[in-house]
Amino acid sequence: MNVITVFPKFIYLRKILLILIGLIPNLSTAQEIINTDSHRLEEVAEGVYFATGTGDIYTMSNALIIERNDDVVIVDSHITPEAGRALLDSIRVVTEKPITTLINSHFHYDHSNGTPAFGPDIEIIGHEVTYEKLTADPENEHTFQSSLRRFDGTVNRLQTELNNATDTEERRELQGQLAYWQRHVEAQEEIVFTPPTQTLRDKMTLYRGGREIQLHYFGRAHTGGDLAIYLPDEKIVFTGDMMLGGISYMGDGYVAEWADTLQGLKNLDVELVLPGHGPGFTEVERISNVQAYYTDLTEEIRRLKNLGYSSEEAAARADLRQHAETLGVNQLGANVEAVQRMYDIWDGKIK
Repeated sequence: MNVITVFPKFIYLRKILLILIGLIPNLSTAQEIINTDSHRLEEVAEGVYFATGTGDIYTMSNALIIERNDDVVIVDSHITPEAGRALLDSIRVVTEKPITTLINSHFHYDHSNGTPAFGPDIEIIGHEVTYEKLTADPENEHTFQSSLRRFDGTVNRLQTELNNATDTEERRELQGQLAYWQRHVEAQEEIVFTPPTQTLRDKMTLYRGGREIQLHYFGRAHTGGDLAIYLPDEKIVFTGDMMLGGISYMGDGYVAEWADTLQGLKNLDVELVLPGHGPGFTEVERISNVQAYYTDLTEEIRRLKNLGYSSEEAAARADLRQHAETLGVNQLGANVEAVQRMYDIWDGKIK
């Protein structure tokens, strides 16, 4: 695997030159990792790049870059327009082809709020639920609001620590962290919630430009409208937050349905899973491990609810430690926000 770190404006020409003079045999057989100012781009197949942030700009989620003959398709746009522009700059490191299409895996802020960075003419594809969420009241979605409170809390904590710090080196480090998070908080002011311009309900296939890209909706999971973006020729699937390397955030989830949804994912012929957060993985049996956790969590919380426990009590008492070896669940208890949502769904408060 080749690791290249150069200034973005030079790397595309360098890449072509290396191919021409034979220093790398062929991009279809030789993966490379390209480090830009803001991203780590891993070429997981010819012309397909898994983009993860390096931390210089707060990107939060992963993205996927798919080259076609004459254009580029992106999956997920990061957390802010600033982060989206950084992704755009990183894309220009590997190709000058126009970016024509953006697929949003789901509506959550950290995957879709960078959309405006790609201009008004880009085609945006998402599930019907993603459209509904981003045209209703996205600013007041509890997951987005909780993130804003968390970011503000981080800034306030760092400011307090800086005020109390006396060591010069410690103060320098805290000042750097504070500036980083203040910049991210300021970046929220630029957000314009941007819904899909084209939606699907169950499946859509894009055949354009020598590349088959399938979009699958298998059911409710992390949200009501999660998409799996599948490249059948490459046997690669980008799963957003429907399937991470372990347990996903469940605050907007449908835990009782999640295992069934993941069964649809397992029916794809996949050799590489690229999640919305964390590294990609080839151990597809992880899907079964996560399915088992959601199934057991559903049964355990339903049992405790039927015994008359409140959601807080059920969250504290839930025992999922049988998943210690596969998912690292070593302590008694479950996420209280997820359990409260399960109660609300069963009580008919959430559809």
